[in-house]
Amino acid sequence: MSSAGILSINEALYPKMPFNPQTAFTPVTLVAEMNMLAVANVASPVKNVGDLIAAARKDPGRINFGSPGNGTTGHLGMELFQHAAGVKLTHVPYKSAAEAVLAVIGNQIQGVFDNPPTVLPHIRAGRLRALAYAAPKRFALLPDVPTFDESGLKGFEASSWFGLVAPAKTPRPVVALLAKETGKALREPDVQKRFADLGANLVGNTPEQFGTFIRAETKKWHAVVAAANIRLQ
Repeated sequence: MSSAGILSINEALYPKMPFNPQTAFTPVTLVAEMNMLAVANVASPVKNVGDLIAAARKDPGRINFGSPGNGTTGHLGMELFQHAAGVKLTHVPYKSAAEAVLAVIGNQIQGVFDNPPTVLPHIRAGRLRALAYAAPKRFALLPDVPTFDESGLKGFEASSWFGLVAPAKTPRPVVALLAKETGKALREPDVQKRFADLGANLVGNTPEQFGTFIRAETKKWHAVVAAANIRLQ
């Protein structure tokens, strides 16, 4: 089981990688996506994406958004938003997603882009305000929260995702069987409920579809990393 970072992002972040993810693995199937939520403190005057864009344009760089660290999907989601909206935010890296979220709740920073498992409990408890969901459709667990697309940023999507890969040159029949059996497991009602409760969207596609997805994600995030000039050691 691998992730967006390993398969589509890290190669752009690190000058020296011990392997090439494009050639080291054979895609099997995309298991699940977790689309990001942009959230702010409930006391903030920023109540939606339009407010956030307006505030950022009024005072470029004065609005602080946290993340679990440099180069994380939360950080890159924020960078993608800046590029799409044409605004400037200040990135504040923390050691974990939990620390970044607590900083928003404590009003030390103005917001974060993060996955549902981290922020959903605080949204439900009234400690955070969800501004928008970075997916083509609204989030089933927060049906009143608009998508970024509905908020004026057409086609804006950002997610963490997880998928199965096999060693390079694994025989095609073996890869096809793994994808087929994984798909069966993902259609089990108890598995679907468990993932839905976490805010994840189950996929279970073909090896070819997963390979196409990885290439598209690699192109997107490499462009974001290059535009933001992010480098890690």
